Amino acid sequence: MKLSDFLNQSCANLNHAGQLSPLILSIADAGKQIAVLVAKGKLAGVTNKLDSINVQGEAQMQLDISSHDIFIDCLSTTKLVVGAVSEELASPYYFDGYAVDAPYLVCFDPLDGSSNVAFDGVVGSIFSVLPAPLNAERSEAMFLQQGIHQIAAGYVLYGPATMLVITLGAGTHAFTLDPETQVFELTHPDLQIPAHYPEFAINASRQRFWEAPMQQYIADCIAGEEGVRQCNFNMRWMASMVADIHRILMRGGVFLYPKDRQVTDRAGRLRLLYEVNPMSMLIEQAGGKASTGRASVLGLQPTQIHQRVPAILGSIQEVDLIEQYHQR
Repeated sequence: MKLSDFLNQSCANLNHAGQLSPLILSIADAGKQIAVLVAKGKLAGVTNKLDSINVQGEAQMQLDISSHDIFIDCLSTTKLVVGAVSEELASPYYFDGYAVDAPYLVCFDPLDGSSNVAFDGVVGSIFSVLPAPLNAERSEAMFLQQGIHQIAAGYVLYGPATMLVITLGAGTHAFTLDPETQVFELTHPDLQIPAHYPEFAINASRQRFWEAPMQQYIADCIAGEEGVRQCNFNMRWMASMVADIHRILMRGGVFLYPKDRQVTDRAGRLRLLYEVNPMSMLIEQAGGKASTGRASVLGLQPTQIHQRVPAILGSIQEVDLIEQYHQR
């Protein structure tokens, strides 16, 4: 099934009156354009580092800026989006010429894991669609909505194949881009994460800064068959949230970016609105669970547009167990 057919059918069933379909198609188009730039790499000059840094304090690459601009251009054509929050901008971007009753807000990370491009590693784009409050003044407050209010979420993965993974609130579905027709085709309908899979993804170089519950959980996993878990675990880390979450959606396991005591000015590393919330919706719609270790991610009330939180996402039994470690 083509993406357009899937969206028309799904949006009709979800009573979105066809407005969500053109929005998702515009994001898919942005993904196609970014995929071309990623594939060209050094040939297109997009792997060059710039002198500028973004609001996160991170060095920017030309590909970060180009990907952001592509997203903004594609969203603007729909006239359905009032404003957007991007990793690359300190403040929200508001669209000129949007329809008076434009129903959506979009939060996005235009290129997650962009440092991987330098060595031809996997990267991706993440997005979240929120309802636009009626007759609300343009302000950051518009975007400070709990993840449970997301209308849709997804990511585009730029790897050996370009894939679009989305949820409209009724399951998580993956589409593969046919390079000949440039059409996204449904290849993995209704993804389901197994309740348990002996694999975890974590940046082990930060271990000395983790809280005691996470230290103990990882130690118990590493102990293998001889330890309390009585099971051998694998560790994976791609340095790209899109790549690690994609693997978990395809076969299970748990993704961990826990609270880090070295970073005292923020609770976690990953941004709530355009990284953790959309990925959490995808994970939970696939039968998994998303937590900070102490609370449900999708129930968190954001306090600022670039807020960071701990993230524990994946197979439900493992996330439940990690919450128990924190409770103890």
